[in-house]
Amino acid sequence: MLRVSLREIRAHGVRFALSVLAVILGVAFVAGTFILRAMLSDTFDSIVESSLQGDAYLRSVATTTDDGLPDGPPDPGAGFGGARDGIDITLADEVAAVDGVSRALPDVQGPIVIVGADGTAVVNGQAPSLALALHPDDPAVDLVAGEVPVGPNEIGLESSALDSSGLALGDTTTVVLGGEVREVTVVAEGSYGSPTSGATLAFLDADVAADLFAPDGLVNSIAVYGEDGVSQSDLVDAITETVLADHPDANLEARTGDDVRAEASEAINEIIGFIGTFLLVFASIALFVGAFIITNTFAMSVRQRQREYALLRALGASPGQVFTVVLTQAFAVGLVGSAIGLLSGVALVDLIRWILSRFGMNLTGEAPVTAFTAVLCLGIGTLVSLVAAAVPARRAALTAPVEAMRDDVTVTEKSLRWRALAGAVLLLIGVAATYVSVAVSTAEDPYWGLEPGPWLGIGAGAVLVGMLALSPVIARATLGVLAAPFVAAIKPLGRLARGNVMRNPRRTASTAGALMIGMALVAACTVLAASARESTTAIVETEYRADFVVLSATNAVPAEAVAAIADLDDVARADALSTAPVELSGPGLDPTSTTVIGAPPAAFGTTLEIETLEGDLATLADGEAALRTSAALEYGWQLGDEITLRTDVTELTLTVGAITNSQALNADVTIGEDQLAELLGPAPANVVMVGVDGVDGVPLAELRDQLDAIIEPYVVVTALTADELVNQIADQVNQALVIIYALLALSVVIAVLGIVNTLALSVIERTREIGLIRAVGLGRLQLSVTIVIESVLTAIFGTAVGVVVGVALAAAVRSVFADQGLSVLAIPWDQLAAIVALSAVVGVLAAVWPAIRASRLPVLEAIAQE
Repeated sequence: MLRVSLREIRAHGVRFALSVLAVILGVAFVAGTFILRAMLSDTFDSIVESSLQGDAYLRSVATTTDDGLPDGPPDPGAGFGGARDGIDITLADEVAAVDGVSRALPDVQGPIVIVGADGTAVVNGQAPSLALALHPDDPAVDLVAGEVPVGPNEIGLESSALDSSGLALGDTTTVVLGGEVREVTVVAEGSYGSPTSGATLAFLDADVAADLFAPDGLVNSIAVYGEDGVSQSDLVDAITETVLADHPDANLEARTGDDVRAEASEAINEIIGFIGTFLLVFASIALFVGAFIITNTFAMSVRQRQREYALLRALGASPGQVFTVVLTQAFAVGLVGSAIGLLSGVALVDLIRWILSRFGMNLTGEAPVTAFTAVLCLGIGTLVSLVAAAVPARRAALTAPVEAMRDDVTVTEKSLRWRALAGAVLLLIGVAATYVSVAVSTAEDPYWGLEPGPWLGIGAGAVLVGMLALSPVIARATLGVLAAPFVAAIKPLGRLARGNVMRNPRRTASTAGALMIGMALVAACTVLAASARESTTAIVETEYRADFVVLSATNAVPAEAVAAIADLDDVARADALSTAPVELSGPGLDPTSTTVIGAPPAAFGTTLEIETLEGDLATLADGEAALRTSAALEYGWQLGDEITLRTDVTELTLTVGAITNSQALNADVTIGEDQLAELLGPAPANVVMVGVDGVDGVPLAELRDQLDAIIEPYVVVTALTADELVNQIADQVNQALVIIYALLALSVVIAVLGIVNTLALSVIERTREIGLIRAVGLGRLQLSVTIVIESVLTAIFGTAVGVVVGVALAAAVRSVFADQGLSVLAIPWDQLAAIVALSAVVGVLAAVWPAIRASRLPVLEAIAQE
């Protein structure tokens, strides 16, 4: 039977080629995801090893358990193992005096804006720009060229930052540091010996950095380097017995360098794991769509070779042997496709690495194909092929031997009754789960222990599978409507094409189902993007009342710029919104890390219009706090409750004086600017936005010119009107949408291949029929047009159903995340219509090869075909 299987593959290679290609594309996505994840892990591990070279680290004990990926080089005192208080920078001198310690270097870093040789800010996407203290004896930094910066007017640049800036040693440029503009000279090039993951890094004189970024004398951690022959554990013991013993109330801990590096790598790998899971979702979609091609291929192949299987049965083959013949072919398709897909995954990652390098993010890790990755990819591709071919294989196995004696083999299709019932049940379950997700989003407690997200996922999956099951049932009626224009406009070809696609609704629905899935997701993303834009517009129109909003690309408007704007004679108000990380606790809530917003109380009702559900925002002037409604529901807090905000400077207990429904204030807690200043002490607040109102009678164009003149030296700061702010946010949404579309494109491409495959196999299946209609006068062009219409109808059917499902699911998603800013449901009918129209073009393109093949069939040979 093995020889029979392989002989059939060789004899009908074209039939299986597109199935192999579908497996290749899906497995390449899976393999690329695992390889990219391993490469990212290797890259960030090298960053950790090169930037955290200390033998030991002194830091505070973690107060919360919120982990996160750091901006720039890993900071052992913040971002790993939870939030931590700062520690006194003078402890470095005490640590340096401990026996066995060679040097102790405090970690000091903060934001910087560097102006490149072309006069623009050196910015690499969303990657941060950081300035770090460079100690003359810092072993973590290799001084490639130049000298260590000395004084406030000298800086060094990390090698990749030097290249991207276009600057050279000795050049003078402008930087924004500590909220002010200053002229500096580039005097050094430094390197960590590993990539910086896109971050722009500069080096400062250690004392200058401490004055700028540690004005309160607090740093995140101190790196400790031991003398030769002193182990890490001995170093930690020595610090514990001396420094920690001398400061028992300072909440300090000493950890070995290996422990800190392992902690950093573990936290980074958690983030990378999320990225991998995100990509695997799209890879799974591609494989699922690919399974439709395989199922269709084998179903049509079994139909065409029904007599061959009947002969095998008549010659003594058992049903199990015939079943094995078909599954062996599927196994070969899966194995070959998986092997090529695995190699293609390596090439895909190399392509991604090259693209990222064009944007300044170099991945130096290898592209390893581990045994696990290889076995998993080969197994997944092969398993998908076997499962997809199982039903056609069963049909082949059940072929009666008597069928071999008939001239024409007829295949009796089973009733769609049970399939319709199953589809209806799944659809109802999906609708019910989706409804529950919407209900849970506004409830205080989850249903059956599940939050809205899982319920929505269950509902969306059930709806999609239910529609796939129901699609053959609705195919005839839907295709009849869709075909009406073709029947009326292109006689008799439209009627002929309609009959062909409606003759086998299972096959048409299966072919269109692959496209339906991809288009449902595309439509859902399109609706969500439009809803996000409209929601943003609504937020800006209802909550922002300022003439201009001043923002920074680094999310930090320099304090010097804020003061200069406020000093303008033509400015009536300049209200700065600032943020700061704090530790939040209250009734029933243990200390947890969050971000607090500080605002001038007088801004409410002037430059900001915030909806207050309870209480009054005027109470912020009395030292009270405002809660966002989602936080009040989550924590069970209400008006009059007392909450505690703590930083490493002080602790404040505030009364909840207002509960707001706001997206402009996108933090759980908002307090007055005076309370924020008290929490931060001498450290400056991070100003994220300034709302500017002009004096009555001053033309906006004139006010804008004055603002532009002030912010021009800061390079990354801009003044925007409400409309411009909406457009900027919409551009960001569109950028994210492009990434999603790119990830979904593979599933759509596979679906298009499915249409090509089905049409090509249909031509083979209908060879005799084609010969007959050609013999009675149908021309080559007419035949080609008929096949094109079939393809277009199939593509439009799949797309139309997908768009309906996608819009419905997007509406549910909008409802679930209404409190996160998706307050408006917007359905872009023009874009959805364009998607449907594009599907018609896709149908035409998919029909080109099958139509050409059909038109070239010799008439007499086709008629003689059995």
